[in-house]
Amino acid sequence: MSDASTPELARLREAAAAAQKALEEAERAAERAPAEEPAEAPEGYAAQVAAGYAAEATLPLGALLEGEPGGEATPNPQVQVGFALSMLNRHGLVAGATGTGKTKTLQGMAEGLSLAGVPVFLADIKGDLSGLAVPGADNPKVAERAASIGQDWTPTQYPVEFYSLGGIGKGVPIRTTVSDFGPLLMSKVLGLNETQESSLSLIFHWADKQGLALLDLKDLQSVIAYLTSDEGKGELKGIGGVSAATAGVILREIVGLEGQGADVFFGEPAFATSDLIATRDDLGVLSVLELPAVQDRPQLFSTFLMWLLADLFQELPEVGDADRPKLVFFFDEAHLLFADASKDFLQQVVQTVRLIRSKGVGVFFVTQSPKDVPADVLAQLGNRVQHALRAFTPDDATALRAAARTFPTSPYDLERLLQELGTGEAVVTVLTEKGAPSPVAWTRVRAPQASMDPADDAEIDRVVAASPGQARYGTPVDAESAFELLQAKAQEQAAGREAAAGSATAAEDERELAKERARLEKEAATRERAQARHKEQTTRERNRVVTSLARTAGTVIVRELTRSLFGTRRR
Repeated sequence: MSDASTPELARLREAAAAAQKALEEAERAAERAPAEEPAEAPEGYAAQVAAGYAAEATLPLGALLEGEPGGEATPNPQVQVGFALSMLNRHGLVAGATGTGKTKTLQGMAEGLSLAGVPVFLADIKGDLSGLAVPGADNPKVAERAASIGQDWTPTQYPVEFYSLGGIGKGVPIRTTVSDFGPLLMSKVLGLNETQESSLSLIFHWADKQGLALLDLKDLQSVIAYLTSDEGKGELKGIGGVSAATAGVILREIVGLEGQGADVFFGEPAFATSDLIATRDDLGVLSVLELPAVQDRPQLFSTFLMWLLADLFQELPEVGDADRPKLVFFFDEAHLLFADASKDFLQQVVQTVRLIRSKGVGVFFVTQSPKDVPADVLAQLGNRVQHALRAFTPDDATALRAAARTFPTSPYDLERLLQELGTGEAVVTVLTEKGAPSPVAWTRVRAPQASMDPADDAEIDRVVAASPGQARYGTPVDAESAFELLQAKAQEQAAGREAAAGSATAAEDERELAKERARLEKEAATRERAQARHKEQTTRERNRVVTSLARTAGTVIVRELTRSLFGTRRR
């Protein structure tokens, strides 16, 4: 345990010592006081409820309310309503309209689980749960309410770890790689249709076969760009291919996701979901994912939470039936997970919820109405805490009627009761240790013992600074991955093209030189032939002249000789 947690441990020990001292004083006072008559045992339906919620180890939720809806209702502290710890991995639903007390119920359940040594993960959408790290303030109304339902209320703080998505907001950053996130959840985040989702799966498959790690969004972008380039567009022809239009849509959606700041969610160091399963001084650690900074991107954080659950399923060993869960996961604003979800995504949610219970993980969906959860998922939720529902429209009335019909038979007029529940009251049914539904119980829920107000920033900063997770995950790492590998490959290809271009240029120069040499040789041969013809012509001309001269000279000599002989020569 870190040094920073020592003050927290000291406060817990002081609270435990104070509680022990109060208990001893109460015992001494009881010994001095005259013996009281034992309380009467519950009768009628209260006795059925008491028997239905009896278990060896329980997570207390509240006390049975008796009376008429809309009138005076009296809590019966003898009839405690709660969950059998061994059945919490059968999952559950906490539902109710805004302002009916869902968040405080969620907080109280988390506190009870921590005291039972069970780690808890909570998605804090609005920042309301950070008060778990701070003891609750003494309040006469809270004390009176607690006493009325038999709750031994003591201001308590709990071991808390604050997390944030990618470091946006306060908390230890939770990141994962694009490869680990997977094409199905990525398609959900990007809002792709079935054809585009299939293409994205093909891209992931090719990158995996090529050993190209997809760590962050720029890795995915570089792979898509490569597969649609001249060099890479033939890579996927044998297994279906990706059209340029589809690739363009995916790339545009990734850019949009980056514009929302989601690029920080993907990368390394990747978060190990097994870190969520931790205890401290026999108390379960409450891992609170702070989401106020990204609450305007509901599809993104809800899908990211689904990845956490799916990753837990992959990492955890089978445990079978255990006396208590290894981790309980509260999925707040659950309707955001299922909004516009594809058929394949819903199938994955159903499969994960159905199978993860064998890993000792319980999942509670927290939402405004049961209709927000698909029927296939709702069928897996055996533990139900239903706060008030409103029926302002015909659709609301239909949903109210449907919600009432999902509860076991009881003496309550549930359609009326569900509309008239007060704040902090709920209709409850859970799975008993035998796996059967418990009797329906109109319940006043326990008050949280930690602060019901958000913790201040200084307290959150202190908890984060002391967390071992901050040292492990606080600084992002940019390792060599698909982006760098494809960039190096592109540089090699460019160098090869330059070399090839250089070789082609040299060959072209050589060809031009050969042509020029041939031309010069041809011109030289032509000149030689012309010179030879000229010389031959000159020789012929000379010979002709000589012959002509010789012939002329011969004629003159003969004529002169004749004249000499015959006396015809002139004098």
